[in-house]
Amino acid sequence: MSAAAGSAIPRSRLLPADVLRVASVGLRTRRVRAALSALGVAIGIAAMVAVLGISDSSKAGLVAELNELGTNLLTVTPGQTFLGASAQLPEAAAGAVRNLASVRSAAPVTSISAASVRRSPYIEAAEGSGLAVYATDSQLLGTLGGKLLEGRFLEGFSERYPLVVLGYVAAQRLGVSSLTASGRPVQVYLGNTWFTVAGVLGPLPLAPEIERAALIGYPVAHRLFATSRHASEVYVRADPERVPEAASLLGATADPQNPEQADVSRPSSALRARADAQSTLTEVFLGLGAVALLVGGVGIANVMVISVLERRPEIGLRRALGARAMHIGVQFLGESVLLSVLGGVAGIALGAAATAGYAAYQGWILVVPTVSIAGGVAIALVLGALAGLYPAIRAARLAPAEALRSV
Repeated sequence: MSAAAGSAIPRSRLLPADVLRVASVGLRTRRVRAALSALGVAIGIAAMVAVLGISDSSKAGLVAELNELGTNLLTVTPGQTFLGASAQLPEAAAGAVRNLASVRSAAPVTSISAASVRRSPYIEAAEGSGLAVYATDSQLLGTLGGKLLEGRFLEGFSERYPLVVLGYVAAQRLGVSSLTASGRPVQVYLGNTWFTVAGVLGPLPLAPEIERAALIGYPVAHRLFATSRHASEVYVRADPERVPEAASLLGATADPQNPEQADVSRPSSALRARADAQSTLTEVFLGLGAVALLVGGVGIANVMVISVLERRPEIGLRRALGARAMHIGVQFLGESVLLSVLGGVAGIALGAAATAGYAAYQGWILVVPTVSIAGGVAIALVLGALAGLYPAIRAARLAPAEALRSV
């Protein structure tokens, strides 16, 4: 081996631990600037994690709600005739539907347009509560899977007397919080007759129209308002394993002579549509989060460019001591990536906390998607690399002599 070769100075190396140490110098010496720079990334990542988390938590809550309510509730309503007039279901529609093997129960309701609900006859009918009045039978509660908050439902002989069951919203609008007041039964003025409130229903997400209605029995409705049994709507609880079969037969069963005039729908589909609408909103908010990330990335790039200008003496000194141009570039690129990753981690924590708080407020199941966490870290890495690339190249190309002149 020649003397020249033996006396050659070994090329300097930058180990991963060294990269982390030198990359964190700027962050440790300029903490306020680093925190403010990372804040933009943190806000963008937090927005994305929170949007995805809240969306998935909402969907999980919706699925749990659907599983509890059941997706086997169907409705049959009169459609239109060939000439465009309103059709009418036969009086025997509900009874015929109950005979289907794929149907567990069915209950009709008939709208009573001639009756309004008021707390007192001194309130003008035109200024009433805006609540609907329906005649129904005793099978409605079981068919809807509803629960009574208080009292009892219409059954047996109670259908013959002026007793009314209020929906959840109807009771709130009428100010009925209890079935008794001052030791006397609470009454409401329905049409021109006082009706005693027999019960109050709990919420019915699959039948919101019943929540906003006063329910009375068919016998008393016929006696006081000449109400027929032509149903405005028939609620059907099908066998969970045979819902498509039931849906295909309901129209022809409810109205054999004019099956095309009977409309069949599935209320749970409305909840599914609500989930689809939430997915659209999720995409919009993700776009806003992406804009916040872009702003954060531009902020980091700007800070890194300024950092290169401010630290030219440091760059020149390190080059004079043997650091190569690549080492300088790696240092500033690593600082940018580290700054972005710190912002990303903070953003993930903030987004998860926001999701947990909102889910707890809404009573949902907490879901923070793994993809949002992994995606947040990956986005922060890529964003930091892109934001620090130009400043790193600029620092690496800075000549040692030129850098030392600024000392």
